[in-house]
Amino acid sequence: MPISTLFSRAPVTVLLLLSFVGLFVFQIASGVDINEPSLESLLKWGANALPYSIGYEPWRLVSSGFLHIGLMHLLFNCFAMYYFGQVAEVTFGSVKFLLLFLLSVVGGNLLNNYVTWWQIFHNDGAPGISAGASGGIMGIGMALLMVELLKKTLLNFPAKGGNPQLKSLAIIMGINLMYGFAVPGIDNAGHIGGALTGAVLAVGIMLGYRYSTHNNKLSFKALPWLIFAIIALIFYKLWLDLHLQIGL
Repeated sequence: MPISTLFSRAPVTVLLLLSFVGLFVFQIASGVDINEPSLESLLKWGANALPYSIGYEPWRLVSSGFLHIGLMHLLFNCFAMYYFGQVAEVTFGSVKFLLLFLLSVVGGNLLNNYVTWWQIFHNDGAPGISAGASGGIMGIGMALLMVELLKKTLLNFPAKGGNPQLKSLAIIMGINLMYGFAVPGIDNAGHIGGALTGAVLAVGIMLGYRYSTHNNKLSFKALPWLIFAIIALIFYKLWLDLHLQIGL
């Protein structure tokens, strides 16, 4: 999609890209290293860290999705958001797309915190720091993959030959997940948590679309919003459970 069209058809994608870049510029202007920011600076700017995010600063579960660890991290996620975002926003609508991104970020960070706590409890591990839009982007990518995978089953779209979009999305998502396992320092729990969140939300959106097209009842049109609300409540319960386990 050309840049001129992107502003009119995918405004939330543009706003997210601008927020990533804008926050990074503010970081650099404040003296943060452009390639290797310190742990202290990442914490200052809102990174996800178990004692803080599960303690009394749960806003880090969201803010960390806009923070990036160095220029290459920022560029990679901006490219991925541009690639996935413009398609997903047109597919799901701007509001649902934004909620999909935010909830996928939270889902990824929560899984990261659960894995971190398990490692500390069982293996004497140490709490680390995570940041980046990757969990949200993985959620967006998985949501698009679910649409391509299930559109014949749930949406009754006729299948005509192969599906190149499905193949391309599956390859991209597979490479990202394998890269997280192969390279140390990658928040793979965040990737997986974001992807799982995106998959669940996409199915909820698709079911709402399917039944609302055949039945004009408000309850069917509200189904996707109900799924969003249920996922948000589940995330709150998971956060509270971990908060109580840690005793913060």
